Amino acid sequence: MATDYASEFLKMLGFGLIGTGYAATRRAEFLAQDERARLVAVAGHTWEKVQQLTSSYPAEACGDWREVIGHPAVDIVIIATVNALHGEIARYALEHGKGVLVEYPLALDYAEAQNLYNFARQKGLFLHVEHIELLSPIHQVLRDVLPKLGAIQSGRSVNLVVQHPAPQKWTYHQDLFGFPFIAGLARINRLLDLLGTVERVFCTYHLDGVHNGYYRSCYASAQLQFTQGTLVELTYGKGESIWENQRYFSLFGTQGGIIFNGDQGTWVTPQQNQPLSLPSRQGLFHQDMDNVLNHLTQGTPLYTSAEQSLTALRVATALQESAQTGQPVVLGEWVPPGVR
Repeated sequence: MATDYASEFLKMLGFGLIGTGYAATRRAEFLAQDERARLVAVAGHTWEKVQQLTSSYPAEACGDWREVIGHPAVDIVIIATVNALHGEIARYALEHGKGVLVEYPLALDYAEAQNLYNFARQKGLFLHVEHIELLSPIHQVLRDVLPKLGAIQSGRSVNLVVQHPAPQKWTYHQDLFGFPFIAGLARINRLLDLLGTVERVFCTYHLDGVHNGYYRSCYASAQLQFTQGTLVELTYGKGESIWENQRYFSLFGTQGGIIFNGDQGTWVTPQQNQPLSLPSRQGLFHQDMDNVLNHLTQGTPLYTSAEQSLTALRVATALQESAQTGQPVVLGEWVPPGVR
């Protein structure tokens, strides 16, 4: 699809930015340094943060995200704001003929995300869902070592964050953040990229201290059975009921295993335990932006696709349904809510 629109972007590309957090700032930083593009307009949750960002990376400060999309010099809209708004903003941008770069997930609702993907394809508009976990050093090491582990039997992914007290911010709000494995879609997408198709899932999920939509802690535990036979356990939790920070990932095969505790990795074989060193994770948003601009200006392939993100979202939505019903979901011919 790159050939449909790459020829339109021979001039300097104009980007609109919706969001003022870490990811948004890193993208603004990149645009300030790259001669192929410029930051045109910015909107965010608070006017103060919008002014701070536009004072560091000159652009027009807008009071509403619709103003950013409506700006005549904006070609591509970057969506780096509250998860619950991703779908609405992407739809508005695409309907106004603007390309879209959105932090995952494309939408919290699978049916909405699928409709957005179909609309972009029909109109020949650029749509990129960020998945920088695929660019990360740990993922590159996993891709390299995985074929040497034999048939993968099992795996674990644990992400636990202690926060006392829990902050009253959108990442601790049921509706704004969304179901954890949808909001944290990278955990699912990484596994699909490494292990292929998921056959069956099961999930449990609970919140503590819910008041006006905000919660004090959440905990989700899931099992993914892959068609190749691998069983992976996923754990995600944060807040006041978590008592130890953990970031752990492992895969075990018939010929060895790979284990990461934080950024410390080990390749385990019958003969030895080999340490795995990782370079810094910094610069991943810059890599994402560079890949996007190369794609738009030269037609080079993107490192990931919106289709792949949709596939991951389907699996995450199945986990959400399992958590709601208390029953496993066999994906096969399963159809997500809203598509039925």
